[in-house]
Amino acid sequence: MGKYGLVAKVRKRNPYKAIMKKRLEHRTFPNKLQREFDQTIPRTVFCTDITYLPFNRMFAYLSVVKDVATGEAVAWSVSSGLEMTLVTETIGQMEPCENALIHSDQGFHYTNPLFINMVKELKMNQSMSGKGNCIDNAPIESFFGHMKDELDYKSCNSFEELRLKIDEYMTYYNYERKQWARNKMAPIEYRNHLLAQSWGREVCFESVH
Repeated sequence: MGKYGLVAKVRKRNPYKAIMKKRLEHRTFPNKLQREFDQTIPRTVFCTDITYLPFNRMFAYLSVVKDVATGEAVAWSVSSGLEMTLVTETIGQMEPCENALIHSDQGFHYTNPLFINMVKELKMNQSMSGKGNCIDNAPIESFFGHMKDELDYKSCNSFEELRLKIDEYMTYYNYERKQWARNKMAPIEYRNHLLAQSWGREVCFESVH
């Protein structure tokens, strides 16, 4: 076409439009949480992130969703890769929580339309940390820090062994691990404590009226 000066009548695809469309699909959200980590109502504010776990000359990746009020790990998934299924399988374990907030960083997984749509289906709202500011997501960073100190994951000889150890740790963490900041209660125990308090306040309010 260049040699003979030919011009196609069909309009060429604009590569810049395709790039802009791709960028619009991956959305970021404002930081609605604003480090308000002192929550007292379960199932209203969650934080999520991914961490890597080196073991036996291999790597695994762990995705977790944590309830900020109770400290409970409400959903998790472990994978040998960083595909989108790592986060979709995690959030897929959750039940709808209308108007609840789920906070993350601005990583590729959380700006992906697939994750955004799953959050919408759960009737939840997204919040994101500022770029490169891990303090904005301190509850989940703290969880990963404690887990890596307490779980002997580096001695695992296989991925399945690692997965089993992680599941066992999550059960221990949620049901047995006492936390000083939560009246020396384990997360599930503290969740029930908060719910009982909330129910008590509602009963008192109804009796007054």
